[in-house]
Formats: sequence, structure tokens, C-alpha cells
Amino acid sequence: MTKKPLLLIAAMMIGIFTTQAAKVNIDRIEPTDWYVGINTIPSVQLMVYGNGIGTAEVTTQYPGVTIDSVVRMDSPNYLLVYIDTRRAQPGTMELKFQQGRSKKTVKYQLKTREKRGNERMGFTNADVLYMLMPDRFADGNPANNQIAGMEAYKNDRTKPSLRHGGDIEGIRQHLDYFTQLGVTALWFTPVLENNSPDSHNGNVSTYHGYATTNYYQVDPRFGSNEEYRRLCDEAHSRGLKVVMDMIFNHCGDYHPWLKDMPSHDWFNQPDYKNHYLQTSYKLTPVMDPYASEVDLKETVEGWFVPSMPDLNHHNVHVMNYLIQNSVWWIETVGIDGIRMDTYPYAYADAMARWMKVINTEYPNFNVVGETWVENPAYTAAWQKGNKMGKPESFLPTVMDFSFYEKIDSAKHEETDGWWRGYNRVYNSLCHDYLYPNPSSVMAFIENHDTDRFLRNGQDAPALKQALALLLTIKRIPQLYYGTEVLMNGTKEVTDGNVRKDFPGGFPGDAHNAFTAEGRTPQQNDMFNWLSALLHWRQGNEVITKGKMTQFIPVNGIYVIARTFKGRHAVTIINGTTHQRQMKLDRYKEVFSSASVARDVPTGKTISLAEGALTLPPRGTLVLDF
Repeated sequence: MTKKPLLLIAAMMIGIFTTQAAKVNIDRIEPTDWYVGINTIPSVQLMVYGNGIGTAEVTTQYPGVTIDSVVRMDSPNYLLVYIDTRRAQPGTMELKFQQGRSKKTVKYQLKTREKRGNERMGFTNADVLYMLMPDRFADGNPANNQIAGMEAYKNDRTKPSLRHGGDIEGIRQHLDYFTQLGVTALWFTPVLENNSPDSHNGNVSTYHGYATTNYYQVDPRFGSNEEYRRLCDEAHSRGLKVVMDMIFNHCGDYHPWLKDMPSHDWFNQPDYKNHYLQTSYKLTPVMDPYASEVDLKETVEGWFVPSMPDLNHHNVHVMNYLIQNSVWWIETVGIDGIRMDTYPYAYADAMARWMKVINTEYPNFNVVGETWVENPAYTAAWQKGNKMGKPESFLPTVMDFSFYEKIDSAKHEETDGWWRGYNRVYNSLCHDYLYPNPSSVMAFIENHDTDRFLRNGQDAPALKQALALLLTIKRIPQLYYGTEVLMNGTKEVTDGNVRKDFPGGFPGDAHNAFTAEGRTPQQNDMFNWLSALLHWRQGNEVITKGKMTQFIPVNGIYVIARTFKGRHAVTIINGTTHQRQMKLDRYKEVFSSASVARDVPTGKTISLAEGALTLPPRGTLVLDF
């Protein structure tokens, strides 16, 4: 047998290795598809991921599409392809990848938009948002509780920090409950994939959804992208809007980006294993004119927790990816708004760039940013058109943590002649002159990050007072799931105790609070009281457009009036534990032309002819006349 020369053998081996190394490997492309006619994103970023794909050449001959640029990242496994689709028509585009002699063609769908951007209508102060956690609301499909191939996790409803099995199908099955209650928009905590294993010896999970591992896929334990779309469509058919919770500040530590960083500056503090930087959770440095460099750095560059890596929004490719992702979800499932988590923790200039794109492409859409500082001046500085001389944020709606904090304190206090009790709410609302648009501020009395309003008690009179104010002041109101049936709990042991399962949402539940028959008399009283108020509020221009007048609390009584075209709505709160007399003469600018009114939640007729009202301890009236 003739032996081949060693040089020839070596050459053949090099050729084999070269061919193997040059093989085109593509595991995924994000976005998974795109929509033509979105001119606010003239150059669409396609993130191509696959072993060694970074050296590939890319071409396309699809009519109207040009490749603007190809960006090769620090990691050889990423390739960013920027394409201009502004002159393209919908169809299937072929992208041709070549590495040496190896070639691969990928079909990529360019879709037709279902609506023009200006036809997508966001939530407004005419809406009432109902916030819920999908894992804790209802389990409509027990078959998706255990998904093979995911990181190790357990479903255990006895453990407040593990997954409980609620899902998108469970929400869909209860859409009629929301319309019966009278809310008009649904805000879910994040539904995207959180494929992280249970931690802390198997006692803690990411059931909450704030540790994203795939920005283009619903977590399969919640359902599929198709189920999410179906839920939105059916909600819309019932007059319900859907608000999507998003997180730009961070992803989850099991996101592929952390294992294989696209570039050295994809994250803030990328050398986290040796030089971990924890955020201080103090947001004031972002607005503080005297902020130190170290304070500001800790706020915007520190990681939220070790399992939530902090994304670097000053990397233009990171921000391009996130901006496109938000647009993709608007177009793909038809959401009506976005709630952006941890808004001030990200770089303000990058977030403003995102908001400018959204406002331009979707001028009637709405975004609310979580701005957790209990000072109206701080919150107002984040709203679009701020009066503080701060850089423009373009953010339409901010969250009113001041109202939350003041109402939480007032419920424990006697309202005096100066500062305590409902004077706190009065003094907070006095600062509405700071807001460019007070009607586009979101108010709430509790949410998934706070103690429940009722704490561990059942103080229905205090809850009714808080809800009456929430639903009649110049704000966008947000409710938290289960408030209507007196759900309670505190965070002192774990956040899971303020995120309990909705009674009746899970197989085997002893009580079903979705029905009047399954609720206790006390729960039905609260449900019916709140439902009456919510249905009255729907389409009520006195509340959505009316002038607001508030009166300094006198004799422990706090009064807020709304007036529009001769109609009045007056909320009256007895902020004491004693019976009080309210002399109407002091409020004649509101009551001068009326002799009778209707108390909205109870339907009772209230006489105003005697010139005074007697209010029981912690009594509440919402008068319509």
C-alpha cells in the first residue's frame, strides 16, 4: 500500500478542520420575525447566534431590503446584521450566510402590520388597571405546571416563594370576572421566560417573572406566545385593555447573554465574579444636583440582585435590541400599554431614546414607569414635559408612590387639624402643580412589592376610604388582585405572603371567590361596594375630565369634589374613629345648588336639605348629583 506524503496528509487534515470550523451554525435569530412599515426603526438589528457565526458573510436579494451593516462582536458566537426594511413589502426574505465554502440560507418572515401605529390606543385616566401575578391568579391548564427540559424547579403551593402553577389560560378563563367587577385594563407581572433553577436550597424561584431569560418567548409554564395573543384578543372583545410588564434594567442570570457575553460591555460591571457591585436601591442620585459619582454609579450600574445582571444601555446594540423587542410585542400580541420596571435604575438618556421611538410610532399608546421615590417633585421630574428643567424623558405616565405612602399612614391615624391622617393626602395632592399632566399619573394603595393595604387584618372601612379616594382623584387608578375580596398579607417574612393565590383559582381550592356563592358575606360586601363604584366610573366625564377641588380637612373630615358641565362627584371621608358632623355651608361652592344626592357605592339617597351630614366613625360617602 502506497503511503501518502506527510505534507499531503497534513494539508488534508487542515482542510478538514477548516471546513468543520467554517460550518455555518445558527441557533436563533432575534427578533424571530419583523413588521414592515415601522419607520421609526429604519435599521433593524438581527441578532444572530450560533457557534462561530461571527465570521460569516451575509447577503440578501429580497426586494426593498438592504443590509446597512454587519457588526462582529467580542464573542465569536454572535453576529449583528442591521437591515433597512423601509421599502420592503411583506413576505419571506432569504438571508444567505457563508463561511468559507460552507453556506446556509435562512428564511425570515417580514409581516404586515395589523394596525397603523396611531391606531393603537393606550390606557388613560378613563381606565382602572387591575394588577395580577399570573402564577398566583388561576391555574387554567395544570398540564403546563411541569415542563421537561427546563432548569430544576418545583410547583408547591405550600411554599410562598415557589411556583404555584397559575397561567395565561387561567386568566383567560376569568375574563368575565373582570368585567363583572368593573375594571377596564389588566396589568400582569412579566410573562416572559424565566428559566432559572430554584435557589436557596430549593425554596426560592422566579415565579414573579422579573429575571428574563428569553425576550421573545412566553414562559412555557404560563403558556405560549399564541395563548398570550389569544388572551389579548379575547380581552379586547370584552372591552379590556392589556398592559405588559417589561424590564430593561436587567435580565436573569440564566440568560444566554451572561454565559456567553456578546461584548465586553454588554453588562454594567461585567467582571461581576471578582468585582460585584450591588445597587444601593437609592434613586435620588439620578436627580440630585449634588450627587457624588460613587452614589450615581451604585444606582444605575449596580446589579439589582446577584441573579439579575445589569444591562448596559450605553451600549447602542443593547438598547437597539430592547427597543425592537418592545415594538415587536406591541405588534405581535396587540398590547395596549407597557409598565416599565425599575425605570430610574437604567440610564436616563437611553430610556428617553426608547420613549421617543414609542411616542413617535404609537402617539396614542401609553407607558408607565416605576419611579419609586415618595416625593412628588422627584416623580414629576420624570414625566414627559417636566417643569424642573431636567432632561426630557418622554415618559407619559409615572407612578404616585407619594399617594401610596400617605394613604398607608393615614389609615392608622386620627385626622387632626394639621399634619396627621388625611392631611397627609391633602398635602401630597397640593404638589400636583409640579406635574405636567396630573391626569396621567398612576395612583395605587398597594401592589406586589408592598404590604397589602389590610396588612394582616380586615379593616374594611379603612379600605373603602382608600378606594374611594383612589377612584375619584385626578389619577389613573391601579388595583391589586384580590383587594376586592379582602386579601391581606405582609412582606415581613417573604414577598410571597403579599402574593397569595386567588381563592378559587386553583384545583382543589375550598373557596371560590370568583363567585358570589363562594365569597363570605364580608367579601361580597366589599366586592359589591367596589364594583358599584367601578361601573359608575366607566365613561364618567366628571371623573375623567372634571375640575378637582380639595378642601383642607376640618373636624377630621376630608372632602374632594369633581365638577364637569354642572355635574358633581364629591368624596367625603371621616378620618377619625368618632362620629362627625359636616356642615355643608363651608362647602357651598360645591353643594349650593343641590338638595339631594346619591351615594354611589350603596345606592342610598342622601338628603342635603338640612345643611349638615352626620358621618359615622371612618365613614365614607361618594356622592353623585
